[in-house]
Amino acid sequence: MDKCRINIVFTEPSDIVFEGISNLLLKSESHYYIFRVKDLDELTQFCIRENPDIVIINPAAIQNRISDFIRLKKSFSHISWIGLIYSFFDNVMINRFTSIINITDTAEMVAEKISSTLEKCNCSSQEQDELSERETDVLVLLVKGLSNKEIADKLNISVHTVITHRKNIVEKTGIKSLPGLTIYAISKKITPLTL
Repeated sequence: MDKCRINIVFTEPSDIVFEGISNLLLKSESHYYIFRVKDLDELTQFCIRENPDIVIINPAAIQNRISDFIRLKKSFSHISWIGLIYSFFDNVMINRFTSIINITDTAEMVAEKISSTLEKCNCSSQEQDELSERETDVLVLLVKGLSNKEIADKLNISVHTVITHRKNIVEKTGIKSLPGLTIYAISKKITPLTL
């Protein structure tokens, strides 16, 4: 794994909250790769498979499974566990996390809380995998809503090649969802805000 790559996994049921914070992180110059899981069971499997650096989790996801969460934290003690708070939780619950992000925090506060849980990266942002010209073309057409077949026809390549480019895009950005890729494309100025 790239030493500069910072894998962040969210356990958050709200699409709006997830997409909003993801957008804030992707606008930064850091090497964040963002993933999303639906619950504690999926988070456990993700931690085993991917070994993330940071978990941002809504405490409601662990409220009735505290002992499972504690076991998970002990198994992956190197992970920074950040609580995402937008409703009331008592101090016992809040103290289970390395840090807390409040829904009312500014973008700068969120970035600072995340970066403060990690060691600083000494590489330049140019070392991060950049999308090739063809991958960028595929991403632009994906964001416009075209299917693999339509993209293949438009770029005069095979559907198999489109799928390969899509896999490369996911690998390089760490983003699997179309909304996440859309935010990435807009934040990196690959596509305009309005299409």
